[in-house]
Amino acid sequence: MTADKELNRRTFVASLVAAGALPALGSRANAQNDNGGGAGGAGGPVVIASGNGIEAVREAMRQLRAGADPLDAAVAGVRIVEDDPNDMSVGLGGLPNEDGIVQLDASVMHGPTHRAGAIGALENIKNPAAVAREVARRTDHVMLVGAGALKFAKRMGFKEENLLTDAAREAWLEWKKQLTDHDDWLSEDEFDLPSKEKRSMREVMYHTGTIHLSVLAPNGDLAGTTTTSGLSWKLPGRVGDSPIIGAGLYTDNTIGSAGATGRGEAVIQVCGARTAVARMEMGDTPAQACLHVCKLIADRTSAPRLLNERGEPNFNVIMYAVRKDGLFGSAAIHPIRKFAVADAQGVRLERCASLYEK
Repeated sequence: MTADKELNRRTFVASLVAAGALPALGSRANAQNDNGGGAGGAGGPVVIASGNGIEAVREAMRQLRAGADPLDAAVAGVRIVEDDPNDMSVGLGGLPNEDGIVQLDASVMHGPTHRAGAIGALENIKNPAAVAREVARRTDHVMLVGAGALKFAKRMGFKEENLLTDAAREAWLEWKKQLTDHDDWLSEDEFDLPSKEKRSMREVMYHTGTIHLSVLAPNGDLAGTTTTSGLSWKLPGRVGDSPIIGAGLYTDNTIGSAGATGRGEAVIQVCGARTAVARMEMGDTPAQACLHVCKLIADRTSAPRLLNERGEPNFNVIMYAVRKDGLFGSAAIHPIRKFAVADAQGVRLERCASLYEK
């Protein structure tokens, strides 16, 4: 890590503190500060999600107001995105791995019981969050993967179907035509090359998309879920942060719930969601906790292939968090994202805080 890189981050974060942006989130209820990141603080119900979850938070809130358990509300919310073939980052229509096979990951965590369930590399079942919920409810395990996950899902009554839509297949075929430096294999010579030498500009669809959703029920109970089709064109069997409790999702009923989208490998390496919840326990607002994780990732990213010309991560991670008192927030490494919220003020998108300016 260069001195300029560290100075850039310190200067930016210090400017937020000096401007009062970060402390304002903790004291100003139901407002949005100039740096984004959301606010709240009037208690539940509150639902937050990644930017592709506007209909998901709407449905989860409807479920909460009808008296649903917070985890059931969360799973019902993300099911809308999992079922949508036009969202190519989750469930049906998700972009496949390098072999053209859609493999899904998901996790759930139920605050009142502190039980968790997760599914990795699941094929042919479009609602992995619901399968993960059954792992938490019906087994003494936390995670099932691959063939075992599929067998379990079928035992639970989930129906197999082809998840590869025509649009996703066409995107995969286009990627196959342009292989070379667009895959996830690294030779020894390439491992530490700068990103511009390892990977030229991608001309095909490529994403790390996911949906995370956290719920604060009217009675103060919390739950969360993260579900994804994972990194497009990934190596078969690759599992990112989404199904890993403590990385892509963590819920503590006494503190809050947090989750992540973006480059899963980076989130795993700093235990992103658990770190965010721990920071809230230490007194951070949700937005501050999310920014802390983003900065931790940036500070720990040193491989040249993962850095841009300014020494910043050339990928994005977006963190989301809601606290027991109803305060919520989100932050990204790079300022390109919004997140979805449903609370007493309605359903809307809010701007994420960000570690770096444009």
